[in-house]
Amino acid sequence: MIRPLMIGVDVGGTFTDVFVLDESSGTAQVAKVATSRPDQSGGFLDGIRTRVDDLDSVSVIVHGTTAGTNALLERKGARIGIITTEGLRDVLEMRRRDRPRTWGLRGDFVPVVPRDLRLEVPERTLADGCIRTPVDLDAVTAAARALIEDGCLACAVMFANSYANPENERAAVAAVRAVWPNAHVSASSEILPEIREFERFSTTALNAYLQPEVSGYIDRLETALKSDGFAGEFMIVQSNGGVMDVATAAKVPVRTALSGPAAGVIAAGYIAEAAGFPNVITGDMGGTSFDVSLIAAGQSMLTPQTSIDFGMVIRSPMIEIATIGAGGGSIAWVDRGGLLNIGPESAGSTPGPVAYGQGNTRPTVTDANVVLGRIDPDSPIGGKLKRLDVDAARAAILEHVGKPLNLDALQAAEAILTVANSRMAGALRLVSIERGFDPKNFAFMPFGGGGALHAGAMLADVGLARAIVPRYPGVLSAMGCVIADMRQDFVQTINAPLAGLDITALTRFMQGHIDSGHATLDAAQTRFESRDVTFTLDMSYLGQTHTVSVPLVVTVSDGTVRQVTPDQIAAAFDDAYLATYDRVLKNGTRRVINLRSAVTGRRPRFDLSSLAPKGGSVEAAHVATRQVHFGDTWYNTAIYKRLDLPVGARIPGPAILEQPDTTVLIEPGLTGLIDALGNTIIERSGG
Repeated sequence: MIRPLMIGVDVGGTFTDVFVLDESSGTAQVAKVATSRPDQSGGFLDGIRTRVDDLDSVSVIVHGTTAGTNALLERKGARIGIITTEGLRDVLEMRRRDRPRTWGLRGDFVPVVPRDLRLEVPERTLADGCIRTPVDLDAVTAAARALIEDGCLACAVMFANSYANPENERAAVAAVRAVWPNAHVSASSEILPEIREFERFSTTALNAYLQPEVSGYIDRLETALKSDGFAGEFMIVQSNGGVMDVATAAKVPVRTALSGPAAGVIAAGYIAEAAGFPNVITGDMGGTSFDVSLIAAGQSMLTPQTSIDFGMVIRSPMIEIATIGAGGGSIAWVDRGGLLNIGPESAGSTPGPVAYGQGNTRPTVTDANVVLGRIDPDSPIGGKLKRLDVDAARAAILEHVGKPLNLDALQAAEAILTVANSRMAGALRLVSIERGFDPKNFAFMPFGGGGALHAGAMLADVGLARAIVPRYPGVLSAMGCVIADMRQDFVQTINAPLAGLDITALTRFMQGHIDSGHATLDAAQTRFESRDVTFTLDMSYLGQTHTVSVPLVVTVSDGTVRQVTPDQIAAAFDDAYLATYDRVLKNGTRRVINLRSAVTGRRPRFDLSSLAPKGGSVEAAHVATRQVHFGDTWYNTAIYKRLDLPVGARIPGPAILEQPDTTVLIEPGLTGLIDALGNTIIERSGG
């Protein structure tokens, strides 16, 4: 049976976004519904049902989720236990001897696993892989039973130097799994076989902490989908921008951190490059946060690790995203010193901004946009509300911001946007100027429900060349779910000088990574246009702490890796080191620390031009004129139905382009152009 529909679903803190692509016709539908709390699966299913009646016509559903991230941020993971080497029960607490605050002698970090649930057993593997003390399996079994009796739902086994030789840890894991009542047992040598004890322990512990929550959530979704007639493939977006099957997601849920924002960056990169702008800075503004990422020459920036919160370190490849609490639902407040602040507290979807009329009394960024006329109170996004309460929003702004700062309601609303825009501009500078990139060479792509309201401010504050508003910015992360490739990342610590490197062992690791990656792709039900394999080495000179990433050109023929030579590795390292530091150390001893491999199945892309408007006219799309406040003046502002504007239309500011999933604001002095893909290119008038 032919199933022409592909569905992407992104669950955010405020809204759940759905993007439905009909591959047979090239048409798309979008939906935005309120995120359900505390169980996000309700909103997920409701969003799909608003656009698709028969799930039997769906070939694949891809989900970008914040379930894991929220569980970490809110400390709502499972009660778990740890079994570790004697003397290492406090690694999670010691971390890297860092502190949550720069000044002061005390911190308030508490690991996700209490100390009484971190149990030690006799065993010891040395850094060179030699086993000094075989693992005491009786002690392991006793520890596992004690954790079960203490109510632990998951267990993490983390032994010293298991990246160098996992024999002790594998034996212990087998003993634990023999008595553990469920599948939630994580082993550090399986999750992250990489040098550096704290990062490996932290990643493994957080994986165990998430397993019951995330696997249960995924299982509920999959069961509900199947009961509704879905017989296609259900996949989850990873934080590296690829997708994985649900079995992998349930086993390694730590890879879902920042899953939703990563999907948005993937879609933004694809759209921007198709529009002719390979250099772009993305800004995903939802109800709770503003997520920023940089794409240079069509390539997303990947980071090897991130901290979800202080001390909660995840070492896994992920798209580099800077997040601040400046979403549409972020609350504006004045501190005791008389300074106006935005966030990090958010009103979320429930109760939402004051204008939603659901019980919140403190003003948000959305309330400021409503009061200033930038959001139509009669057409709120999300489809749940009939009308926004402008008077309530104005009164809340006056009470909580205007009176403390001696401003009227309009001045206070403008002040809220000024502070919010300043914070967002700071995030854009963080990923561009502070990384050596000139914003003048980049376009800004705002998306999420509120991003396109702030495009003009970002051009002015950061000096960006232009903004590109995609056809469906409010659901771009959901679109990214449909676009994302299937990717598997692997790492293996080598930790040897290049001069004495065992090339045969290195090749064996490469081959193992390829075989495992291809096996995962083979098991997937989805279709791939091609498959890519990449290898990089983390390398440094002897005595250095920091490494450089060294791409390796490796020949793979019929799935078999051809050996590289030490001379090839040396030349590649010199090139990478020179590009990074502008010099090489002629007498330095080169060391290979880690091997990193990625196996990617390239999923079919759909033609973005199929989303572009067909026909139409500017006159027909012009539906109204209303007063909108900019700076200290009200302007007569033209209102257009954005999706009805034809290709080639030029819209001078001030203007507002409305559509079901977002509002696009073209400020005075700017002009919007509808390109061949249906994007709106916003530039300075006459520029």
